[in-house]
Amino acid sequence: MIALTAPSLVRAEVPDPVPAPDRALVRVRAFSLNRGELLDLPGLAPGTVPGWDVAGVVERAAADGTGPATGTRVVGLVRAGAWAELVAVPTDRLAPVPDAVPDAQAATLPTAGMTALRSLEVGGLLLGRRILVTGSTGGVGRIAVQLAAAAGAQVTALVRDAARAEESLRRLGAAKVVEAPEGDYAFVLDAVGGDTFGRAIEHLAPRGVLVNIGTQSDGETVTFRANRFDRSPGARIYTLNLIDELAPRGTTADDLARLCALMAAGRLDGQIGYEGSWRDPVRAAEAVLQRRITGKAVLFVD
Repeated sequence: MIALTAPSLVRAEVPDPVPAPDRALVRVRAFSLNRGELLDLPGLAPGTVPGWDVAGVVERAAADGTGPATGTRVVGLVRAGAWAELVAVPTDRLAPVPDAVPDAQAATLPTAGMTALRSLEVGGLLLGRRILVTGSTGGVGRIAVQLAAAAGAQVTALVRDAARAEESLRRLGAAKVVEAPEGDYAFVLDAVGGDTFGRAIEHLAPRGVLVNIGTQSDGETVTFRANRFDRSPGARIYTLNLIDELAPRGTTADDLARLCALMAAGRLDGQIGYEGSWRDPVRAAEAVLQRRITGKAVLFVD
């Protein structure tokens, strides 16, 4: 089969995957790019097939009888191997895709959608509560704004340029679009890190929760005024890594199906900012790394 290979995203012939009994063989139609996996590329062994998010069709169902049947359109999450014509996907991380959901939209869900969903679940019941989403124009941020608004939260979207982003984020459900935190929040989803993380800590309400999923650079020092955090008893900071969250729970397939159902019902949009062919992956990768697009980048295996 053909696959994109590390570290320079060259298309090359590689062996077909040999699925374990609990994995389905999926023919890939589309995949999305995530900043984290692109940053990991230089450290991968030459010839490694990267890629986390996959949308496609089951070529061969899992030998142990679990998961979707052959011929089913699916979306799934893997640790590596999605940027290829074929990928073996664990059936507990694979869900059927409704007819109303295009492949490109489905491909936005595994990493960005699941990260947003699991982060918001850490915050508990958000109905009527003031929450802050930093990095709201990114892939996770734009999905998180939609999910939080659907859960009944009063969503404030933090961005670098409010005038430019306000209209689109309000359409997604944000009640406010700001360039600096205002007041206190019962929940904060920080997808930026760095100074933004430090400022957000100072705006946690008593017993509030901040979920951090973003870091700007290795070894960066974050500062905040301790007395602003101390005044909020019971407030806590939760560092979320999606793979660690998925391992013990075993509900990934169900959660992917939930997100697909919201898409099919018109209540969730993957917010695709770039679509293209996997024959030109470098341009898409550079756009993601240089933050030249909002939302998600999706490539088609054409």
